Amino acid sequence: MKRILAPLLVVLGVFALCFAAVRPPQGLETNPAVVAAFDGELAGSASTVDEFLEAQWQTEGLAPAAEADELQVLRRLALSLMGTVPSLEELRQFESDEAPDRLERWTLRYLQDDRFADYFAERLARSFVGVEGGQFVIFRRDRFVAWLAEQLRQNTPYDQMIREMVASEGLWTGEPASNFITSAVADGNLDHNKLAARSARAFLGQSIDCAQCHDHPFNANLKQEDFAGLAGQFGRVEVAALGVHEMSMSGSDAKPRMKKKNNAEEDEAEEPIPDPVVPFGQDWLPGDGTTRQKFAAWLTHSENRRFERAITNRVWGLMFGRPCVDPVDDMPDPPPAGQPDLLDVLGTDFRQHGYDLRHLIQTISASRAFRLESTHPATDSAELAAVEETWAVFPLTRLRPEQIIGSIIQASWVQTVDQNSHLFVRFQRFTKENDFIKEYGDLGDQELDEQTGTIPQALLRMNSDVTRDAIKSDMMSTSGRIAGMCRDDESIVDTAYLICFCRQPTPPERDHFLAQLSGVSKNEKNRVVEDLFWALFNSPEFSWNH
Repeated sequence: MKRILAPLLVVLGVFALCFAAVRPPQGLETNPAVVAAFDGELAGSASTVDEFLEAQWQTEGLAPAAEADELQVLRRLALSLMGTVPSLEELRQFESDEAPDRLERWTLRYLQDDRFADYFAERLARSFVGVEGGQFVIFRRDRFVAWLAEQLRQNTPYDQMIREMVASEGLWTGEPASNFITSAVADGNLDHNKLAARSARAFLGQSIDCAQCHDHPFNANLKQEDFAGLAGQFGRVEVAALGVHEMSMSGSDAKPRMKKKNNAEEDEAEEPIPDPVVPFGQDWLPGDGTTRQKFAAWLTHSENRRFERAITNRVWGLMFGRPCVDPVDDMPDPPPAGQPDLLDVLGTDFRQHGYDLRHLIQTISASRAFRLESTHPATDSAELAAVEETWAVFPLTRLRPEQIIGSIIQASWVQTVDQNSHLFVRFQRFTKENDFIKEYGDLGDQELDEQTGTIPQALLRMNSDVTRDAIKSDMMSTSGRIAGMCRDDESIVDTAYLICFCRQPTPPERDHFLAQLSGVSKNEKNRVVEDLFWALFNSPEFSWNH
């Protein structure tokens, strides 16, 4: 069997390579309406963010870092929007793009790519339903993530997405948004408290879990009865064989009930679910609709600043690697009216543009803060702290596990690995990513927390099958192809650095590898190129979002 399978895989690989090689470059967006929107509204939104930050810098007496090279910014865009470094194919296209505003146009290009929808859907799903598979009979996480991805592809307004998740009815397979509700089912019972806590964290950016047992110790505005009231918003939900639906109650004393264990030795007893109550903004509740429809309208109300601040903080964190306010799911109350902070500036613009996630991402990526260098000349610790706090320098953060493996896989291919790649290539990426992340360690729904690297993680990058396959010099791999197609040794080194770091090597770096490539045979040169890629993959620069 192995004798048959090995040649077959080689043939499939060659076919995949040939297919990728003849694929035409993907075009940039040329819709006049889109171009007009960028020229006007987007530029105005980015300027509003810039003006706010520049005013802070002036007040603090800070000078921002220098502007980053555009290739470095492209790397940040690809990592934050698709979880991978740009391909050599994309880098060459970007270098040849001499039209104005190419970064803005490439941001839009990435936002219209299926890789963005799939990647960002997974990132958002972690805050909405967590990472666990749950009870497969009534919860389909994959269906929920696929639904989210489709909403992102269609550019569905964010508030509309949340209303559908909270208030949806139907079978979890046919109505994928209802998996937000069924994700809280455990042992056959719907955990209303879990839905209340998750709604507050994901949609309002506030952790109220502790208020389940007592008043919030740090927020005087959140009482134990507030948590109970939020749990009551889901009190009439029933998960049955035909799907999620709202129970019909009749009679003045009729109340939905939930299971409760008094202690480990007693049987489960039923107790009434509290009445649905909101902790603030009572007048935001509409008069008509089901309990969940009213709650969804309250969450997404235009005056609910917490709603817009929570998602802008999360998206900022996904773009920069660090949120404006940390942690993203336990933010303080908004500042008083008339004293806006950066999240208010972003949130107001987000609301005014119809809760358009693409517009929010374009605004952040077009801001001056996103395009600054990740190094700053300041040496005083207090000044450096102020520079980082006011976003006068791009923050250095470790890449998440899926970004590291995604970048290694993409760097091993000359062409872009995406939805247009051959099935063989996509299958390879899927299996390698899953295996690598399982060993490397998944960050779960706390992926925006500050990370520390571990020795086992470093050893995995050095010695894993993924790394060995990625650096192998053959007719399909990047190392094999650039060793054969580059005109000289200098081009080999320059291309390797471009693929891995999106920059050219410094003179000492170039000289170091040129000395190793000089005067060697073809077979030995292939080995040196393999070592070059291994060294770049395992360097600190490769695994940070510089």
